Amino acid sequence: MAKSKNKNQTQIVGRTQEMQILRAAIKLGRNILIEGPVGVGKTFLVREILNDLQLEHERVDGDTRYTESKLTGWFDPPIVLKKGYVASCFMDGPLVSAMKKGKVLFINELNRMPESVQNILLPAMDERHITIPKLGRIDAKPGFLVIATQNPREFTATHALSEALLDRFEMVPLSYQSKDEECEILRGQLPGKVSEETLERVVDLVRATRNHPAIKRGASVRAALAVMTLISGGVSLEEACLLALPSRIEMVTSDEDPRQIIRELLSTDIFPEMKEKKSPQKSSQR
Repeated sequence: MAKSKNKNQTQIVGRTQEMQILRAAIKLGRNILIEGPVGVGKTFLVREILNDLQLEHERVDGDTRYTESKLTGWFDPPIVLKKGYVASCFMDGPLVSAMKKGKVLFINELNRMPESVQNILLPAMDERHITIPKLGRIDAKPGFLVIATQNPREFTATHALSEALLDRFEMVPLSYQSKDEECEILRGQLPGKVSEETLERVVDLVRATRNHPAIKRGASVRAALAVMTLISGGVSLEEACLLALPSRIEMVTSDEDPRQIIRELLSTDIFPEMKEKKSPQKSSQR
């Protein structure tokens, strides 16, 4: 992500093992499910791998309101009235398009889709064909496969994948990267210059949210980038954290105030100057 991109080189920082696994699985025609928390780069990783391998793909973004016909396709009503249910009246959805053309179907956040929509994938992945009423059988050409991402099951607005569907995927877990790699990602994406000391402290703070007992879901490197972007634009460090982080963490209980937790983290040894700044205030209140 912070690197210049040459031929056959991705912009991904780290992830060497994951990229090797993904390339091998794709070349073998295996369906892949990548699982990891929000902000770890699941979508970016898939997009870079597909571009690197020069594979055409259809992309679908998971949504609880997504319908079966959006995935497979639909008959155009005005044309049906004139011609009846003929193939020329059918508008291919991303699944049918990928099958007909031998492309990759990339589904981002698969487990946000309703179970009925998820299950349409079963025959396509297992038997490499689907049957659409009034249209008939659609066979998948060589090259068709499904790559999907999902957030961990405990995340809100998700529908657990069935055992039958999970059985059709190879699972690639994606976790948070090391501090050094997260710092490198930020260096490559920041719009302006900031001090290395501030950058490392912000990364430390964001990483601390992932282990705080009051926080269910901590912040990602994307949150650190938001903080650093605000700082590079002239916002103070404290205000940047209070602006960017509350919407990017999830508390264990709804009565916890995320801004208060962030203030507490700002008062730790990560930011000694903040700790010193707040000490006189506490003394004056006594």
